[in-house]
Amino acid sequence: MVGMGFLYYNGVTEFEFDDRVLAHVKAAVGTKLRRQECFFVNWTNPAEQGSGRVTIWVSPSIPLIFRFSGNTPPKLNAKWVHVLVESANTPRGMTVIREDQVDPAFAALAAAQEG
Repeated sequence: MVGMGFLYYNGVTEFEFDDRVLAHVKAAVGTKLRRQECFFVNWTNPAEQGSGRVTIWVSPSIPLIFRFSGNTPPKLNAKWVHVLVESANTPRGMTVIREDQVDPAFAALAAAQEG
């Protein structure tokens, strides 16, 4: 069974994520906020969460809480964190992706940087 955690935004709104996804989003968001950078974070809700897309504005002045259902932090995939951080540098902002989408996204980033 997959553990489900929550991202609490501005102390009011909660968003549910798989613990592993949430751990990678936390690492990427933390990287950007340590640099005092503001950015959008976007994701698509699965059907069981009502479908649709969500975008939030993230800045150092907006409180975020990451709450995980599991007690053991997962080992982070550095490539996944890199893709999330780099996507935050685009006009669209950070796009939350699944782990199985990391390799194609990483290849697309590399191709864009070369050309």
